[in-house]
Parts: sequence; C-alpha cells; structure tokens
Amino acid sequence: MKIKLLLLLFLVGCKDKLHYDVIIHNGLIHDGTGNTPYVGDVAIQGEEIVYVGPVLKGATADQLIDAKGKIVSPGFVNMLSWANESLLQDGRSLSGLKQGVTLEIMGEGSSMGPLNTELTHYMEKTQGDIKYTVSWKTLGEYLNHLEQKGIATNVASFVGAETVRICVMGFENRKATKEELQQMKALVAEAMKEGAMGLGTSLIYAPGSYADTEELIDLARTAGEYGGMYISHLRSEGNAIDAALNELITISKEAKIPAEIYHLKLAGKDNWPKISSVLYKIDSARAKGLSITANMYNYTAGATGLDAAMPTWVQEGGLDEWRKRLQDPAIRKKVGNEMQIKQKSWENLCLAAGPDQTLLIGFKQDSLKKYTGKTLSEVAQLRGKTWYETAMDLVVQDDSRVGVVYFLMSEENLKKQMQLPYMTFGSDASSLAPEGVFLKSNVHPRAYGNFNRLLSKYVRDEKVLSLPNAIHKLTFLPCQRLKIKDRGLLKEGYKADVVVFTLEDLKENSTYADPHHLSEGVEHVWVNGQQVLKNGEFTGIYSGQFVKGPGKK
Repeated sequence: MKIKLLLLLFLVGCKDKLHYDVIIHNGLIHDGTGNTPYVGDVAIQGEEIVYVGPVLKGATADQLIDAKGKIVSPGFVNMLSWANESLLQDGRSLSGLKQGVTLEIMGEGSSMGPLNTELTHYMEKTQGDIKYTVSWKTLGEYLNHLEQKGIATNVASFVGAETVRICVMGFENRKATKEELQQMKALVAEAMKEGAMGLGTSLIYAPGSYADTEELIDLARTAGEYGGMYISHLRSEGNAIDAALNELITISKEAKIPAEIYHLKLAGKDNWPKISSVLYKIDSARAKGLSITANMYNYTAGATGLDAAMPTWVQEGGLDEWRKRLQDPAIRKKVGNEMQIKQKSWENLCLAAGPDQTLLIGFKQDSLKKYTGKTLSEVAQLRGKTWYETAMDLVVQDDSRVGVVYFLMSEENLKKQMQLPYMTFGSDASSLAPEGVFLKSNVHPRAYGNFNRLLSKYVRDEKVLSLPNAIHKLTFLPCQRLKIKDRGLLKEGYKADVVVFTLEDLKENSTYADPHHLSEGVEHVWVNGQQVLKNGEFTGIYSGQFVKGPGKK
C-alpha cells in the first residue's frame, strides 16, 4: 500500500512533465458545473480528458491549441434533435457542430425503431427529399448503423411511444387491448435494454394522440424499470395546457418515473398569461418530490406540419387515409368547420398563430416548392380559396404533412423559461448543411442557430443568463438528467467532448426568410477525443458514438 501511495505521489508530481495527445492551453475553462471559470489547461489522451486544471508547465503534446482569450467548455447536448434522417444523408452534422453540439438526442414521440414490415414500408414510402433504405429493425440497430456509417456527433434516442403503438396496432384510433399493451411494453423493454434513454411521446399528433393516459403510464413504468425517463410533447401547449400538464404529472407519479416537457411553451397570444400558473404547477409537483423538468428552443416560432392544423380523427389510418378523407366533400366541410373554431380536444396551431403567421417551408412535390417561404394566407389568396381549404388542398397535392413554421410564442415568456433552474435546450430540428438536398426545402432557423442564439443574444447581449449558468444547462444538466455518467463535464476520466469558442465572435446567420446559413464563432470541437472541427472547418473525422441509456448493461 505504501509503494502504491509513493507511486501515486510521484505521478502527481510529474504530471506537468507528461506527454498528451492534445493540450488546450491557457483557455478560460467553464467546466460545466456552473462554477466560476478560471484560466487553465485541458489535456486529452485517447477518448478521455486526463487533465483539467491550472496551466501545465513543461508538458508536451502532439497537438497544442492556444486558447488564450477563448472559452473552453464541454460539448453541448441537443435535448431535442430531429437528426434521424439528416444524419443518414450527411454524417457531418455541420449545423450542430458549428454551434458546439456534440450529442444529438432523438425520439420525440416517434423513433427509428422498433419496426415491423408494414412500418418499414410506410417509412420508405413517406420519405421526403432525403432517400434511404431502412436496413434495421430495432432502435439500437439504427443507432449502431449511424455509428458504423460514420457520424461526427454522438447520438442517443428515446423510444417513441407512437412508433411502438404503430408496430402493434397500426394507425387505429382505439384503446389497446391487454394483449396489445403487453406487446408494446415488451418492445419498450427491448429498446431500453438496447440503450434507449426512456419513453418519448408527442401527444398532439395522430396516432400518438390516440393513446390514453393509462396506456402511457404502463409504457412509462416499463421504461422506468430500466432507469429511463418519460419525455413528452404535451397533449396541448395552448388552450388545454393545464389538463395536458396534469397528465404528465400523473404519469410521472403513477409510473414512478422522472418526466420532462418537450419544448415548453404557451402557444397563442390568448395563452401567454398562463405562464405563471403553468410554472406554479411544475414547481408544486417538484416540491412534492416529483422530478418534473423541461427543455425549450430559443425562438418565438415553432415548426411542424399542417397536421397540427387539423383534427386528429381525420388522420386515422396514416397519410393515405388522411388524404382520401380530405377529398370527400362532406368530410372536408366538417374538417374546415373545426379548423375555424378554438378547440380543447385537439391542438390547432394554425388557428393559434393565424394563417398570416403560418409560414410554408417544406414541400415534397417540385410543383409546390414555389410556395416555399410564403404564408398560408398568401398562398390562399393566390389560389382564390380560404386558408383552411388551401391547407387541406396542399396536404392532398403534396402527399405529405407539409412543413410549416407557426409564430406562436411571447419573447417575455421565453426569457422567463430560460432562467428556470431545470431548463435545458433543444433545437427541435434536424442537423444539416447549407448544400445539396437540404436546399430543396427551407427550415426553421433554430436548426442552424438555436445554441448560438442562446449564447450570443440571451447571454452576451441581453444578459438573461450568466455564461456559466448557460453552459451548465447545455452540458452537465442534461447529462445528469439522462443519467449519462461520463459526459457533460470537463473532468478527468470523462469523454473528451470539448468545445472552444470566442463569445464575442458568436453570430447567428440563419433567418426565417433565408435559413440556410451556418453559425459562426465556434472554432474547435472534439468528439470522443478526435478533433472534428478545426478553425471552424470540418476535419473529415467521424468519431461520433451511440451513447447508451441507463438500461444498457
């Protein structure tokens, strides 16, 4: 024991004389804890961080990065990513890397597995501009496929309750039988054992919306048995948000599982004043011992499809059946009537935003791409129809849900939310590049700017958050929540996901009108010890890994 102690003391004394793969020298270290930053060095050996502390003296390295005047932090975690398909197209993940993102978390309600034959065919049939062969069956196989194909960022995913339901029940709008529920629970358990982070739901969209609370409690309980969490796009973010939040709290309590709200928001001007009651409800649940948390994106507009403007009953059976119904005059009339009236039984984001604040950004058919960047009101006027008739026509003609941006939220509420101690951040967008197939459709600027916007606008310029607090919310806090034990901190023994940037140089270049522009200011990024971004340029290295959840043994 004495010999071991003497050896340890010798190694500590010689630490400054060691050789490393990389030394990031003399930077302002924000270690992810939220503590006061300090000037020092970070050393990397292989995939791990092996030194964090005062400036090393006499140490050598294969690569020495002069970080004087720059910020050194852990890589950022995107708590809500839709990189599922974009990473199959382009593994560089440039829009994320250029903002310092090193881990993309997917699985908002739907996931890339588990799949059966019918669902595989449906995924291949409903693809948009990005085309790919579905060569996997389970969620774990998909994430392994990404890693083997080559990705620059790490990936993880929740298993989607909607996907599990379709595998067992198709697109039917009914209560699950006991046998079907057992099959769904078995699929959730399989995904958790493969490394899923937990169970994800998106309850405003069909067919996920067809699940009742009892079904969701049972599935969440299964995910909880493997240490996972429940994360949900609430059944309402507007008119019925109180009931929707109550449902999430009930699921957390009954299933004995931590629960998180996807992209917390109050949608529609009439609902903005509800922010106080919503936060009070969350705080009350937390005070009672429930782990209720949330994430958000940093814009007053959301992006989804025209399915969020129509009742879910008309969407039963999937896209083909939805389109057929929209061509039936009697059904069209009924749908049109419902679209014009405020609802509590389903979420109408177009009515909440207004058709003049509904921006069309993504079409499948070349003949309709001319409408990209126009509002629904503008297209309705061009076609000489009402906004709701035009919405129905576009879904039928495009053979898709049609990608749209809805301007829904209050800037004041955004700022209140980002200051919450339990708030983390997600883009709710794909990870892409301003080139090739990605230019065929517009995207929400959050895809290119969500994290840069937080640090440049809300930290640097408006000082809504301190920089240490913001970095904590982007790094260690989400990793704690996801039970990822070796990422999110600049700490010895942790994976070397590291970002170097200059706060003053951060610039968000993406806009709603002209979104396809990468952010600026992030200079260097390492993922698992390999440098994937150098002086702002991609290095050609694909070192991203499948980060597994707590159920993977």
